[in-house]
Amino acid sequence: MKLFESPLCSARVAAVMAAALAALVYANSLRNDFAYDDVHIVQENPDIRSLGTLPRALAEPYWPGEFAKQLGLWRPTTTAIVGLEYAVAGEDPLLYHLVNVVVHALTTGLVVLVLAELMSLTAAFIGGLVFAVHPVHVEAVANVIGIAELVPAALCLVAVLIHLRGPDRTGWGRALAIGGLFAVAFGAKESAVTLPGVLFLVDAARRRIGFGDLPDYVRRRWRPYLVMVVVSAVMLSIRFRILGSVAHPFAPLGAELLQEIPRIWTLPEVWSHYVRLLIFPMDLSADYSPNVIPISLGWRAANLVGVVLALGILLGALVAWRRPEMGRGRTTARAVAFGVVWFMITISPVSNVFFLSGVLLAERNLYLPSIGFAAAFGWLVLRLARERPRMSWVLVVAAVSLMSWRTWTRNPTWRDNTTVFGRMIADYPHSGRSQWVLGGLFFQRGRPEQGLVSYRAAINILGAHYPLIVEISRELMAAEYYHGAERLLLQAWREHPEIPSAPTLLAVVYSEEGKAEETERFCRIALALDDTRAVPHHLLAWALAEQGRWQEAAEARRGAIVHGESGYWQQWVSLAYLRHQAGDTAGVKAALDSALIRARSSYALRQVDSLRAEFLIRSASGQSVR
Repeated sequence: MKLFESPLCSARVAAVMAAALAALVYANSLRNDFAYDDVHIVQENPDIRSLGTLPRALAEPYWPGEFAKQLGLWRPTTTAIVGLEYAVAGEDPLLYHLVNVVVHALTTGLVVLVLAELMSLTAAFIGGLVFAVHPVHVEAVANVIGIAELVPAALCLVAVLIHLRGPDRTGWGRALAIGGLFAVAFGAKESAVTLPGVLFLVDAARRRIGFGDLPDYVRRRWRPYLVMVVVSAVMLSIRFRILGSVAHPFAPLGAELLQEIPRIWTLPEVWSHYVRLLIFPMDLSADYSPNVIPISLGWRAANLVGVVLALGILLGALVAWRRPEMGRGRTTARAVAFGVVWFMITISPVSNVFFLSGVLLAERNLYLPSIGFAAAFGWLVLRLARERPRMSWVLVVAAVSLMSWRTWTRNPTWRDNTTVFGRMIADYPHSGRSQWVLGGLFFQRGRPEQGLVSYRAAINILGAHYPLIVEISRELMAAEYYHGAERLLLQAWREHPEIPSAPTLLAVVYSEEGKAEETERFCRIALALDDTRAVPHHLLAWALAEQGRWQEAAEARRGAIVHGESGYWQQWVSLAYLRHQAGDTAGVKAALDSALIRARSSYALRQVDSLRAEFLIRSASGQSVR
């Protein structure tokens, strides 16, 4: 037997072996807790905590909280998965991490099966091994919310297998199956929108498709593409209805300048990082915001190198594409071109080339694109084996071993927020994100002066990023630096008048300073943008009461009760007071009855009974209640 002739009996066995390795190298991630985005999506998301509220969550933005729509994400499949996991495990992280490891193992097996349809089993197996252990996947697998990367990758690979193993003329059964997988994958993450391009790529890799061949190709393959077009239209229309936009409304963190200057100055540096992370993934980071990847204002050595590198890879891919077609049992140089084009297609939604996405670069976004690298690596090893069989064996063992070691040692980095942020600050202390985190840590430890220094540095690096400004303002308010918070919030409101967070917090600032008219003004601005939040109603009731407008104040208090405060007996007592001041005796009695129903403790019951008696006595005598 030749050195690199596969000893495996079938593609299924190869897939199982690669999947087992994937599970093994990520086994220590099972000890991780929730970290980074997990905290917001899982622990702080009230809509996923009950199977009764979960269906409603599927029609809401992916991110909970005040920036839900502005973050521009709707992922019902991922929300459903996390919600079902919560129904089973609650806030015990073990099940979530176990699901991630299992899905990654299954995806690895699917990578082997797909590549085995396009190249020799040996090359497919080597590619699968590299995919199984590649350290760039740690963020997707070891972080709970990385399930949003794993599921669409697995579903897209299943769709590719159905496409590859079917007849040349696709029937409605396979087309609908592919369309169903596409819909669910699209609902997991938007990057699945690239599936039509991937299907065309695998067909083109197996046979030459020139312009003259397109009519015949369309006649044979039009059904799945038509179904996917319909699915895309439906998903995008629902997305627009829920979010108010199709594309991401926020520029990448700290990269708002890219909306005004040519992106081509910055993107080549991102491309260089793509290549580095795939070929030499030793230096990994949870953050690639400015000062990790700088925003370039012109041409310089670093981005020129990136352009040359990208052009060189594309030229090499073009030359390789002219080689014989790929196919089961044989591996040609076209595998390199296939890998490059696969990467280009699947990275496109988050590449910031066609439109700005939420990040400049994130390792989790390389999960599906890295399949292209795995295919190219498989070809490289077989090509080297023809001339240097022993060296090729050493290359495989060394690459898989080193990647496995790096993955195993990287997994604990995602144990919890303390570990993630600690590693981030240690690796890139001068990045904008690190300074943002440091500012919060200093404030939490009662060192506001140092916190302000870090926050100023973060603003200098990242700019007036709305969530950053809001977080800094909250910290300043908690430390009673109201004037500084007011200045920041006014700036944020002027730059993004469509978001209610800044005017809501401005109302809080002015209420703390006892400024009733200013509080009323910004409460009304916030409520005009979103009248479903209790805080502006609550503050508006106070501001109106301070001005002696009792009836309006009672209506505002009622708004706070309707929008989330109905369970608090104190709110009903406050409503009773306002109605008394407005001369609504019947309303006073109804509000106090509601307060009594919600008074759970003996202390609360005594308070409500005492107030009921006082209201009745003073109402009978015509006196006001203080």
